[in-house]
Amino acid sequence: MTTSPSDSPSDLAVVGAGPAGLAAAVAAAGLGLRVTLLDAGERPGGQYYRHPAPGLGAARPEALHHGWPAFASREAALRAHVSAGRIAYLPYHHVWTVTPDAGESPAWTLHAVAGPDEAAATVRARRVLLATGAYERQLPFPGWTLPGVVGAGGAQAMLKGGLVLPGSRVVVAGSGPLLLAVAGSLAAAGARVPAVVEAAAYTGYVHHTPALLRNPGKLAEGATYGGALLRHGVRLLTRHAVTEAHGGDRVEAVTVARLDRDWRPVPGTARRIPCDAVAVGHGLVPQLELATGLGCATRPSPDATVALELDAEQRTSVPGVWSAGETGGIGGAQLALVEGEVAAHSVAGRPVPARLVRTRTRLRAFAAAMAGAHRPGPGWTGWLREDTDVCRCEEVPAGRIREAVEDLGARDARTVKLLTRAGMGWCQGRMCGPAVAALAGTEPAPDRRPLSCPVPLRHLAALPAEPPH
Repeated sequence: MTTSPSDSPSDLAVVGAGPAGLAAAVAAAGLGLRVTLLDAGERPGGQYYRHPAPGLGAARPEALHHGWPAFASREAALRAHVSAGRIAYLPYHHVWTVTPDAGESPAWTLHAVAGPDEAAATVRARRVLLATGAYERQLPFPGWTLPGVVGAGGAQAMLKGGLVLPGSRVVVAGSGPLLLAVAGSLAAAGARVPAVVEAAAYTGYVHHTPALLRNPGKLAEGATYGGALLRHGVRLLTRHAVTEAHGGDRVEAVTVARLDRDWRPVPGTARRIPCDAVAVGHGLVPQLELATGLGCATRPSPDATVALELDAEQRTSVPGVWSAGETGGIGGAQLALVEGEVAAHSVAGRPVPARLVRTRTRLRAFAAAMAGAHRPGPGWTGWLREDTDVCRCEEVPAGRIREAVEDLGARDARTVKLLTRAGMGWCQGRMCGPAVAALAGTEPAPDRRPLSCPVPLRHLAALPAEPPH
């Protein structure tokens, strides 16, 4: 199910075929727009609806997913629109920048790296919708670079995409509702999960009771995950964290300690849990490089991340650019599907149905409650030793970052980066950015970079030169 881009501009280019982008593309095509859908992946669904490789012969891939029917119906609609010529679907197209055109039509050119050969590809469109999703937030701890320590979302991706487990005895740790889903999936697939180690306390949701009562489906979902943990004998340890991983060639055990209200380890509460894998993650971070490269305004989120500032119809601050899903704040697949449809109606110049507005408002309220309940406390840096690598790419330890702040006068993550090289490696700070900001005593700042992914130099050299000003 692939198509070739047209030479003429499409009405709408959608970047990302996860829940938000897929819903937006299908809805926009249904409203009469000619759509181009670009995605870095092989198949639609994004990170959430990840598919096993065809060669693995999975008989029921839907068993690994929550809310599969919502995806399946939109995937079927995508196929129908592609066959009818209303959507040009371009998998393996990683958009690395979006540039405005000088004329009014088309308004935008999207530059992408396409396929395994990294060929150059460009798409022109009158309007753009960014549905670039999010990536995991990691807070380092001693031993987190050992083999067997993986991201919580990474463990889920291994299971959904490869039908493999990260280990036979897996501790799931970090913070956020994703942990419950990951632990349940791993246990159902045959892994032994000694514990889910949640740094926050679920009592934090009490302050958002109205949002909880308006979302009974979310409460039922949480109860389902809790029931799965009980069936598989998984312990849930709230206000606890993995503060160290131990092992030689591979992780063999973790130290778990109780945390105070600020996430500082409480002395005398540490204990070891044997395991051969750790799946750890502290929520998600909106992926904003394309949006901030265009100058889209951002706002701080309750979970200490940065999200796009969007109006009631999913418009960014840049005319002609919309966004939906996790870029506007982490909220989950159901909210992303709704926001994609809202954005499609807005792009098409149609009134947004009241049911979509009500659902989005309700789900956004729950997302804000979730973000506030699982926001990392400032004391988590207390479990870092001086020799604990914070920036894995450049092997920059916590002690060097603290030295830059305390002795050399660094007051923000950028200055720390210049003094220590933290964030200058392959991932460009995506992995260590939140931790470096915390050690610098500042809130994370939005990524502002001209390229959203590695690009062959030949593509940059082939770009037309800008006229002199």
